Amino acid sequence: MDPADSPSTGVGTDRPPGERDGDTRLRLDGVGKQYGDVWGVRDVSLDLGPGVIGLLGPNGAGKSTLMRILTTYLQPTEGAVTFDGTDVVESPNAVRERVGYLPQEFGVYPDLTAEEFLSYLAAIRGLDGSRSRERIDELLELTNLTDARDRRLGGFSGGMRQRVGIAQALLTDPELLVVDEPTVGLDPAERVRFRNVLSSLGDDRVVVLSTHIASDVESTASEVAVLDEGRLRAHTTPERLLADVSGRVWEVVVSRDDLQSLKTEYLVSTTMRRSDGVHARVVTADPPANAAAVEPTLEEAYLDLLGGDDAATTGDLS
Repeated sequence: MDPADSPSTGVGTDRPPGERDGDTRLRLDGVGKQYGDVWGVRDVSLDLGPGVIGLLGPNGAGKSTLMRILTTYLQPTEGAVTFDGTDVVESPNAVRERVGYLPQEFGVYPDLTAEEFLSYLAAIRGLDGSRSRERIDELLELTNLTDARDRRLGGFSGGMRQRVGIAQALLTDPELLVVDEPTVGLDPAERVRFRNVLSSLGDDRVVVLSTHIASDVESTASEVAVLDEGRLRAHTTPERLLADVSGRVWEVVVSRDDLQSLKTEYLVSTTMRRSDGVHARVVTADPPANAAAVEPTLEEAYLDLLGGDDAATTGDLS
């Protein structure tokens, strides 16, 4: 994706960054997108205010389609999306100037430095010179890139490029920030740094974090929406999702020879090979012999929701 090709491109703003118009609301009402005979997403309804919401789902669940609808790249086949009462389809330009977007595929100009790249995008998006320099300084500090501001982007690691991506998405201080699979391919240290940046951004804006990595949501989000096969399976808090699987996660030690039969009979979330055998965590109401109860993770609650009874946690957050 060309770095200049974003929802904010070519749209100036008279609203100084940091100045808000009130409690922002993002609403989706029965949203669906059809490709030929196939529905990418279908009947998705959400009502979101400021904070970080983790949009969690496996690859192919429809997350990227939904992100592109929110950022006006795609029009829904059915349903409506409004941001503070403004229809995304009817008035896309009015919404675009309030949206920051970090797509899954984020391109940079490798011969530019981080500061030059952000200055270029700031000019395209209508920030004046003095405010642009001030804003870039703020964002380089926020993303821990101040010391790397004069380095060429071609020499940046994947994690550093993602942090530049967040900086460009925040140039106009948007009230809606959408990030799509931002930690894929990052090493553990970079993932932690990136999560820390995201978790600090939800106090006064709506942040939609799309991912298939449950630990990203557990670390950053105050709400979680689970999408599966294009449909919304749950909209709740991480705490409520964890409560649904409380008392049903166990750890058992088995031999390597018995591991496959365990996987056949139970939902196995993780396995760790140790000197005394394989330590496996399973999600079940009826544990195997010699299993010990353990505290669940959000990943286990998520796997249970997708692989278990359809009557598991569903419905809107209340």
